Amino acid sequence: MQNMKSQIHLSESFSYSKILRFVLPAVVMNVCTSLYAVVDGFFIANFAGATEFAAVNLIMPVLNILGTIGYMFGVGGSVLVAKTLGEKKPERANRLFSLFVLVSVCLGFLMMVPGFLFMPRLLAILGADGNLLAGSVLYGRIFILALPAWILVYEFQLFFVAAEKPRLGLAVTLCAGLSNVALDALFIIGFRWGLAGAAAASALGQMVGGVFPLFYFGRKNTSLLRLVKPVWDGRALIRCCANGSSEFMSEAAVSFVGLFYNVQLLKYAGENGVAIYGVLMYVCLIFSAIFTGYSNGIGPVISYHYGAQDPDELKKLRKKSLGIIGLTSAVMFLVSEAFARPISALFFQEPEKLLADTVHAFRIYGAGYLFTGIGIFSSTLFTALNNGEISALISFLRTLVFELGAVFLLPKLLGVDGIWYSAVLAELMAALIGCIFMAALQRRYQY
Repeated sequence: MQNMKSQIHLSESFSYSKILRFVLPAVVMNVCTSLYAVVDGFFIANFAGATEFAAVNLIMPVLNILGTIGYMFGVGGSVLVAKTLGEKKPERANRLFSLFVLVSVCLGFLMMVPGFLFMPRLLAILGADGNLLAGSVLYGRIFILALPAWILVYEFQLFFVAAEKPRLGLAVTLCAGLSNVALDALFIIGFRWGLAGAAAASALGQMVGGVFPLFYFGRKNTSLLRLVKPVWDGRALIRCCANGSSEFMSEAAVSFVGLFYNVQLLKYAGENGVAIYGVLMYVCLIFSAIFTGYSNGIGPVISYHYGAQDPDELKKLRKKSLGIIGLTSAVMFLVSEAFARPISALFFQEPEKLLADTVHAFRIYGAGYLFTGIGIFSSTLFTALNNGEISALISFLRTLVFELGAVFLLPKLLGVDGIWYSAVLAELMAALIGCIFMAALQRRYQY
């Protein structure tokens, strides 16, 4: 439990140190959630084989699209709940919180069945066959059984922040991640279950991270939120989905675009191309999780002060956030360039050509980290200000226009390298669009 004397409240003025202390748990939670996939990939690449590794990376975009439903409810719901708390309406905040959790779990169960049944057909459409198809279906069908819990993992990350319990949320996520690591080692190395073991380990990890918060919020606790009997509020539910649609679109579109990356890679580079892209995505998941975690952590703070009509604090939060993101972006770029080979070698040591091709792709792809943070923060900023339309537009342009367009066009001009440059171009364009909207709407929101 958090020490109440050291707890930071949403109503306070936030210095740089308070911002970092408040958002750190959300950042670490996001990174740990991303590590679910990375840990599976590490164990599979080193103890199963390159084909199995490619199989996991082929199916993960499909699973991510389904799981990020929870992200939509978490982002959209948490800012709406935080705004309601800022308006001094705690009972309504709890009713909304409970409604969002219930609806998201029901959606998880509804999507689980068709996802299980139609997975082979979808993967065949993407171009998978033989052992690659069989491995992807095996992993996906086991993992999807934990879909409702995975949705809750995404969702509660945000609600722990709104409830002023980010450290408890961090502890829950760490326990889930450590469970996943331990079970991966047991199932893959100990029991030699291969892909089935990796999928089972991840599914059980999601159960740990998704179910415990139900017990915590379902009982009397010291946070700002508690699960109560929900009351149907269609307008609030629509607003929640609208607010979170941009972040859902951003995350789901990344996965959707990932499907097309895999299609292009199978065409231009074959199975090895999909494996290389998997390594890039694992690193991207972690780096992007830092930006996303920061933005999600600071989002409820911005929403609270927006609801409390405190423009001075909003200006400080925006200025400080841009400074933190700019510095972090530069560090990420330098790390990606300096450590491209050691990171690639964690997954591939032989054959040498596969390792060399991975390092080459890594160094191209890493330039995009200079711009990723601005695009993510600008989208989340407008979500926090309850302008889901602008936020969704930024996310839509970033992925489904810029990146999807580039991944089809650039390979025709540059071959395989065009696929790696696609992400860099998309992130640059998204950062420019985000800056334009932030400047254009500055007077309206007084930040």
